[in-house]
Amino acid sequence: MNCIVAIALIVIKELFRRKDFYVLFVLTALLTLTMGSVNFFNDDKIVRYLKEICLLLIWISVLVIAMTTAARQLPAEHENRTIFPLLAKPVSRAQVVLGKFLGCWLATGGVLVVFYVFFGVISGAREHQWPVLAYLQTAWMHWMMLGVVVAMVVLGSIVFAAPSSNVTICFVVVMGILTLGRHLNKVALRMVEPTRSILQIIYFTIPHLEFYDARQLIVHDSGLMKWRFVLLATFYAWVYTALFLGVACLAYRRKELNR
Repeated sequence: MNCIVAIALIVIKELFRRKDFYVLFVLTALLTLTMGSVNFFNDDKIVRYLKEICLLLIWISVLVIAMTTAARQLPAEHENRTIFPLLAKPVSRAQVVLGKFLGCWLATGGVLVVFYVFFGVISGAREHQWPVLAYLQTAWMHWMMLGVVVAMVVLGSIVFAAPSSNVTICFVVVMGILTLGRHLNKVALRMVEPTRSILQIIYFTIPHLEFYDARQLIVHDSGLMKWRFVLLATFYAWVYTALFLGVACLAYRRKELNR
């Protein structure tokens, strides 16, 4: 466990040493200026549109940062030949995979805190409302979803040859799930065999990341989700995260490391 935590801390330090960290501050400043323009409008719908746009930017930005950070971890170790002294500590290959995942996941959690705190402060200062629990639920669901995504990308970094192809394929898959995942079962009912069975298998197999989009709690002030639903969604995310990580550990154990 100490080895996993040590590797995770290195990943976190690496993220904040790269340009990604400074991009966060630039994007956060842009979000702050956007929310500051709310004073120029008196229409509640315009305020909601601005909040929705800001939250969409948060989702896209954090998703890109999480995927690019996770995709470059193992390939960078191989390219720089640092994987061999790391495994000679001794550290097992499974500990390397789990440490890389934990570091990326915790780092993206820190990114989420930065975005949601700035967004919440500016929004609360303008609207004089502080729905802390709604922000907490939204950020928590977002972080659970990112755990599944990071685990998927870590597995992709073992399967695919280059980080660029890994990020591209995983990004297409994630966006496809977020936009089309919830509709696959309805589309399958209109199809004939064997297309219907194939779509239904895909529908019940893929991780439904759209479950974790809780932005409407903040945009429309629709109240809180039931906590049992949050716990169930958390367990659901952990199951898929563990599944992706388990496959990644097995695949990395069999992967040949060229000296």
